[in-house]
Amino acid sequence: MKIMHLSDLHLGKNLNGFSLYEDQKHIHKQILQIAKEEAIDAVMIAGDVFDKSVPTNQAIQLFDEFLTSWAELHLPVFIISGNHDSAQRVAFGANLFKDNNIFISPIYDGKISHITLKDEHGNINFYLLPFIKPAIVRSYFPEEEITSYNQAVKVALKQISLNLDERNILIAHQFVTGAYTCDSEEIIVGGIDNVDAQLFQDFDYVALGHLHTPQNILSEKIRYCGTLLKYSFSEANQEKTVTILDFPQKNKLTIYEKKLSFLHDMRKLKGSYAELTLKSNYEQTNTNDYLAITLTDEEDIPDAINRLRSIYPNIMQLTYDNLRTKTVQNIETTDITNLKTPLNLFEELYYKQNNQNLNDNQIDILQELIQDIWEGKSCVL
Repeated sequence: MKIMHLSDLHLGKNLNGFSLYEDQKHIHKQILQIAKEEAIDAVMIAGDVFDKSVPTNQAIQLFDEFLTSWAELHLPVFIISGNHDSAQRVAFGANLFKDNNIFISPIYDGKISHITLKDEHGNINFYLLPFIKPAIVRSYFPEEEITSYNQAVKVALKQISLNLDERNILIAHQFVTGAYTCDSEEIIVGGIDNVDAQLFQDFDYVALGHLHTPQNILSEKIRYCGTLLKYSFSEANQEKTVTILDFPQKNKLTIYEKKLSFLHDMRKLKGSYAELTLKSNYEQTNTNDYLAITLTDEEDIPDAINRLRSIYPNIMQLTYDNLRTKTVQNIETTDITNLKTPLNLFEELYYKQNNQNLNDNQIDILQELIQDIWEGKSCVL
């Protein structure tokens, strides 16, 4: 059985004021073609279908077109919600979609849904775990001690009774300890959302979403496939790929990647205004790419961005790197990994004001508020 692992579609995303609608349509046509060429048997989408919890009409339309295309190929598609998604919106119509082999994780209710496919070598079980928070899991298991994301995932996975003689795949959307990140991701300062990869050891493969860089954790069987597109200039030098599993039978798993090409690549350019406008320096490049340009001129160029856009129409960022900016930028910085978590800061403040610690209920409320604020959701107190 050959299975395609996708995640973090972020449909409806705008980047630096530019809509990525056409880029997303282009890349989705490409992965559908790869699915046909590679004779894919099933597809997994590991969360963050949409870029916002309330997606735009255009994003919903694109997702509808996407699902329709997969349904026409008669392939089973497994989808979970991520931290950017509204689990309720993604799960809408899930029972109807089953008739077209589209399997969407329901809203978490203390159970992890699973679907079993069969081939000539037996069963292959797909477990769908949507993005979960400690408070969500704790509401179904009040007798358990659940104060961290790691404990939440551990308790959630305890509810699964795995048949270790069969092939078992988990589709999940969490931040696994040891992974590296890039600028387009929302990671909580202090690492309170960390999940230990050891929790997943009984699965034959863990299809992860959440991080945008393709990478394995501990071994190739625990993997982030990464995004289909570049969503920040920290990803400019990355090669984006589709991850494919060739999984003919138990303990025989091969993973390989298929490279993707972009409607607009994301690149960084650096040089003087004269160098960047010299025809011989740009005529052999795709000037329609999304660009972050750094000018090295000592004097500011009047109306530089508009003048440069006559050659490079899709400039997303324009900065200067010269003696003046180097002087301004020479400030001390703090390693973000050493900062206290927002919850730690609230706990210290509360203790100083009240001479007592926060109780468990107050901690629960604060964790929910911090998470919602971090994800850009509105909060009602």
